[in-house]
Amino acid sequence: MYGTSRIVSDVMTQTVAAIGRRAPFKEIVQLMQDWKVSALPVIEGEGRVVGVVSEADLLAKEELRDDPDAAYLQLRQPVDVAKAEGLTAGDVMSSPALTVGAAATVAEAARIMARGGVKRLPVVDEAGLLQGIVSRADLLTVFLRDDEDIAEEVRREIVSYLFPLSSSAVQVEVRDGVVTLAGRIRDRALVPVAARLVRAVEGVVDVRFDLVHEDLGVRGAGRP
Repeated sequence: MYGTSRIVSDVMTQTVAAIGRRAPFKEIVQLMQDWKVSALPVIEGEGRVVGVVSEADLLAKEELRDDPDAAYLQLRQPVDVAKAEGLTAGDVMSSPALTVGAAATVAEAARIMARGGVKRLPVVDEAGLLQGIVSRADLLTVFLRDDEDIAEEVRREIVSYLFPLSSSAVQVEVRDGVVTLAGRIRDRALVPVAARLVRAVEGVVDVRFDLVHEDLGVRGAGRP
């Protein structure tokens, strides 16, 4: 089941702007402007990711520029002070970098982004070498999946397994990513299970039910 789950390599960008540890401050800013990105991986050697420089890392210097004394009081962590005085990528980068593997699922990448509070992740191989970059926008492309593709997967991979005796009576409709299961079932206890499995299908926005229990004739509608 669930052979359609998309992985990071399906959505990542392979052409990546990156910099070395010794890249000067102004070169970092210029590269961000040229590539229209808000962060750059910092690499060394054959391309091993050792950190990330973001716009937030660079802005510490602007905070320091007008009033150094006040700025030093406002910068709460010693690492922030060091970044404000930094001259190269190695000085201002955040390290170690949050990264993700190319074989990770899109959901796993989304969790790493959310927990780390970042907008993009360098994609690395097992040796930590840079393979690409994945952004929030890349991850959201899963919701562009065609409604009929979603419906077919739900019928084939979920309804036919959970409701084998009632599968012909359970109809699957999808509109704008919202899945509705309607019809007759024999075991109401499987509804929460179906809800969890349907929500795990790529591209599903929500799941709703309009089901009748065959033995009791009790209708259960709405969201579980």
